[in-house]
Amino acid sequence: MLNAETRNELCKYAKKIVDSGLVVGPGGNISARAGDKMYLSPSGFALEEIEPEQWIEVDIPTGDITDVGLRPSSEVLMHLYGYRSNPDIRAMVHTHPSHCIAFTLVEKNLPVMFPDQAALVGRTAYIPYIIPTTDLLANAVAEKVTTASSILLGNHGLVTTGRNLREAYYRTQVVEESAKIYLSAKAAGTPVPLTDQEVDDIAALESEDYRIQLLQKMK
Repeated sequence: MLNAETRNELCKYAKKIVDSGLVVGPGGNISARAGDKMYLSPSGFALEEIEPEQWIEVDIPTGDITDVGLRPSSEVLMHLYGYRSNPDIRAMVHTHPSHCIAFTLVEKNLPVMFPDQAALVGRTAYIPYIIPTTDLLANAVAEKVTTASSILLGNHGLVTTGRNLREAYYRTQVVEESAKIYLSAKAAGTPVPLTDQEVDDIAALESEDYRIQLLQKMK
């Protein structure tokens, strides 16, 4: 995408994230990659308030920040290290979904429980609580993004990645729904997740492969 298109896509999905209740107030941060640059939400803004020209341009190889008079999100290192660690990533979405946070207060490993979770997300990684905005958290996330497209942060929130913003956003929605389903099932009894074989069988379906390919191409 051209830089202008990237900025407009960020505004579009920032609004979707807020409208879906995945963050409140000035919480959360999102970014998208275009070539060797990433465009990141500025610090102190509610996501839906950000104008296209206010997304902060950061050079991925050097970490240099284009000066537009605004500071980048305090989680700039998490995004920067993530893109450096996995060049296939084109978008990162960090939110504070209530069910995901609640899940991390009582559990660590989110099981795969239904087909959309298996097909769109797969297995979700987990990182115990690390103080936000630090290089410790950034390094921990960078280690996980090579093997997982969704990462639960203990007592903190969720990070998802994708080959575009649409994919990363959908993964955020699915993981939050998964955490909600698990907590509801746990309150009623013993959750019964899909087996590893069942998860692999879903991933191998031709229809799911087509849907994933389509998702990656669409904005």
